[in-house]
Amino acid sequence: MRRRATRLGWPAARLLALRALGTLAVLVVLSILIFALLYLAPGDVVKNLLGNRPATPEAVAAIRAQYHLDESPLDQYLRWLGGFVHGDFGQSVRLQVPVSEAISQRLGITALLCGFAFVLAMVVSIPLGVLSAVRAGGWIDRSASALAVVGLSAPTFALGLLLLTVFAYLVPILPVYGVGDGGLDTVLHLTLPAITLALGLGAIVVKLTRTAMLRELETDYVTSARARGLSEATVLRLALRNAAIPITTGAGLLLTFLVGGTVLAETTFALPGLGTLLRDSVLFKDIAVVQSLTLLVACVITAISLLVDLAYLLLDPRVRQSGIPA
Repeated sequence: MRRRATRLGWPAARLLALRALGTLAVLVVLSILIFALLYLAPGDVVKNLLGNRPATPEAVAAIRAQYHLDESPLDQYLRWLGGFVHGDFGQSVRLQVPVSEAISQRLGITALLCGFAFVLAMVVSIPLGVLSAVRAGGWIDRSASALAVVGLSAPTFALGLLLLTVFAYLVPILPVYGVGDGGLDTVLHLTLPAITLALGLGAIVVKLTRTAMLRELETDYVTSARARGLSEATVLRLALRNAAIPITTGAGLLLTFLVGGTVLAETTFALPGLGTLLRDSVLFKDIAVVQSLTLLVACVITAISLLVDLAYLLLDPRVRQSGIPA
């Protein structure tokens, strides 16, 4: 019985397969739009690649041949997409290194920053949301709501500048730029950027947790549990277990917003991550880096969305049996 309860039913498996196919279709459409950046970018593509070098007919012909610009757009797209699937992202014009190398050198910082910010937001916001629901109307609830409004309203760069001002001038206890020398020093350098990102994410999770817990605390099974004399801690555990479904799915989807927020956070705190790489590549019209990095981010976001769907199936037995979200 226990093994049957956790097994995905055929309707749920079919739903997950349809989601996967839909995600694949979305990625194909996004790849076409991202590839079109090569032609939508202002100015001539060859002149952008040549920069300030003399544009002789021979140089133009060599550039067109080197980057396969003399082929049809369809052939160029298929060549680029095939290379992306096999890990060949092309050559960075600005850095003069393979795009895959440029991304891999900066991927660790961005991944560590996103993971740090996400864990920090979850560890603080979920208990605060539960406490806010339990103490609804009290000073804790009002304080949490005020902090959530600030976190939702303030832009990422504004929060970053505020933290820089406080911890660089008023209370200089944390490093304010760079990534440090590794280990604990890197964690300390990433603390302020992680707090900057966690404030916005945590504000939404506080609201989600509070709303979900309030709904569960008003249900009949909670009233029955209290009438049977169960301790308040046990009642809260039962309510939080059922509230975990919207919290988990919401938090997973909010994780995708960290990818966009890292651009501003890394710029504010001078971190050599993917956000800074994307910003510099856009400014210098390094199309190969912009295309590959944008599609890579799209793949990460869609993968997170699929994992959220899978988490919903695992957490809610009704969805596993019917394949229809409750």
